[in-house]
Amino acid sequence: MPENKRPVTAGDLYRLVIVEEPRISPDGRYVAWVRQEAQEFSNDYRRNIWLSSRDGATCVQLTRAGSDSSPRWSPDGRSLAFVSTRCGSAQLYLLPIVAPGGEARQLTDMPRGVSQPVWSPDGSRIAFLAPSNEEERKREDHGDRAPDEMDELAARHAAERLAEREEQSHDPRVIRHIPWREGTTFRDGRHAQIYVIEISDADAAPCKARRLTNVVSDHEAHAWTPDGKSLLCIRSAHPERPEPRRWTSLYRINVDDGAEQRLTGDEVNCADAAPAPVGDRVAFLLKPTSRRPERLFRLALVSARGGEVQVLTEVFDRQVDEGSLRWSEDGRLIVFSAASDGSRVLWRLQPGDEPEPLFESALEVLDYDLASDGAVACAISSPQDPSALQWLDAGSRSLRSLCRPNADLLDEIYVQTAREQRYSAEDGTALQGWLIFPPGHEEGTQHPLIVHIHGGPQMMYSPANPPLWLEWQLHAANGYAVFFCNPRGSDGYGEAFRMALHNAWGEVAQSDILAGVDHVIAGGQIDPERLAVTGGSYGGYMTAWIVGHSDRFRAAVAQRGVYNLLSFFGVTDIPLFLSDQFDGTATEDPGLLWRHSPLAHADDINTPLLIIASENDYRVPISESEQLFAYIHLRGGTVELVRYPREGHEHTRSGEPRHRIDGLQRALAWFDRYCKNTQ
Repeated sequence: MPENKRPVTAGDLYRLVIVEEPRISPDGRYVAWVRQEAQEFSNDYRRNIWLSSRDGATCVQLTRAGSDSSPRWSPDGRSLAFVSTRCGSAQLYLLPIVAPGGEARQLTDMPRGVSQPVWSPDGSRIAFLAPSNEEERKREDHGDRAPDEMDELAARHAAERLAEREEQSHDPRVIRHIPWREGTTFRDGRHAQIYVIEISDADAAPCKARRLTNVVSDHEAHAWTPDGKSLLCIRSAHPERPEPRRWTSLYRINVDDGAEQRLTGDEVNCADAAPAPVGDRVAFLLKPTSRRPERLFRLALVSARGGEVQVLTEVFDRQVDEGSLRWSEDGRLIVFSAASDGSRVLWRLQPGDEPEPLFESALEVLDYDLASDGAVACAISSPQDPSALQWLDAGSRSLRSLCRPNADLLDEIYVQTAREQRYSAEDGTALQGWLIFPPGHEEGTQHPLIVHIHGGPQMMYSPANPPLWLEWQLHAANGYAVFFCNPRGSDGYGEAFRMALHNAWGEVAQSDILAGVDHVIAGGQIDPERLAVTGGSYGGYMTAWIVGHSDRFRAAVAQRGVYNLLSFFGVTDIPLFLSDQFDGTATEDPGLLWRHSPLAHADDINTPLLIIASENDYRVPISESEQLFAYIHLRGGTVELVRYPREGHEHTRSGEPRHRIDGLQRALAWFDRYCKNTQ
């Protein structure tokens, strides 16, 4: 071990920089990107926009408000639009990039903020999303608005009256639809509508926005057609149904009068809208509505005027990532990202041919942009660097670095290698996992092992997984070997592999995971008497399931897990998710869901179990964790429940930094108590 290196600590979260949203200038010379950093003092995250040159020679900071995101170049490359909360709610700003330069100018003043700005092809307009309810849209249509001249006191009083009316409108809260809460908040009856503003260089005041849509449904993935006359978007065709996002379709909206045309039918669920730069073809994603989470999103084409849908990736047995579609400038190629065999890389496809990867490496492309000459700028996570900005020249297969914001941290700490493990399940199914040893590992030495299980279940672990990178390195730094794998049900190995857990969440995945544990133990470097297991969401489910069916593990940490499928059906924001995964609902076949619930086997949990839960988790509500804690505690088992206020289902990925660090430390202390203290 190099003597000048130190082990990773949980506090390194404050040193970790994440590269987000790279966007290439129209001339291909620069990349604007977002630098995200956790803040210790304010216990939140800072995001600023930076600019890197294509040759990697320069990297400068453009904004400093700490709340800036969504950089979008104007078509002429002279300005950068972005979203910022620097003055309160999220509004759209415009920053001149070329001489004479200047301060960012606020473009919008929407009461509930904006998101997802998209420039028109000629640069004269920007379309964006803003939430509103039916009453607010009626007032907009009647021209009702606050007076232009309002002193500071009057403005404050108006804001207070608005806030009071808002609070009273939900006291009591009347629920008529599912979902009625999502993320960490209750739905307020507002839906994201599409607005358009005209850009005027001479106008210093916020521009007046014109709303195009008036549907009780959230719009997303909006994009301009090449002629600037229409916008394409994705929205639910049946907003009145439960979980309306299960019924999303592709629409074309006329910019002049808001008239819309539906381009896809009820037989498929759609995502993304990427019009070709020439002609009227539109690339989008679709999957069947039945068993929706288990199925693959496939790439398809349709005319912007409607007609027959052509599926391009029927044979390509991998899921195309949402939000990843890009066309080459000449309209011949489509580029996208897709997970495959423990990596997430970029692929290119010429309609009629098979996709081919742009490069092959054990890494994850988190976001990217395509230059006019075919070059690519990528936000990439690799096993040795959790986040960097890299460039791929057109025709090359070798990435080169433009900016490594974590270089100083990586020069200080040990970063342990993830060693690929190929093994077989009991029935011969080929499986993939990875093993990380502690710093200073020597052959012949045995280490305690922590097994990590991913969520989903239709997700994929890779050795470059950004949210888990720090956690895995932390466990290794504290003397543990770390094993993680992709059991059946995971993404990245084809649709049949994804669908293999149907009606069998626990048994199949447990067999695959324990086969991996046996495989690494057989290597002689793992102490079979000091095993621990952990996971979040579905990984929390599997953690509780495994310790309810096996006493092999000395400690377990289950995080934000589903433990009672019967109660989960009635409290989650996605109740129909279970109908896709199991052939029966809580009323149709309660016995099926109960048999597959870890709670049904709680009396068999003898492993000391730490349960970590989030009080504002509306995907897997905390009642799931409360039940598991009560069942084990009341019969005298070893169990603790840790509740994190204000946190939702993304606690370990994007929750308050202090809570994330506390969770890392508590879990590690729990493992140490039972796996290192062997007396």
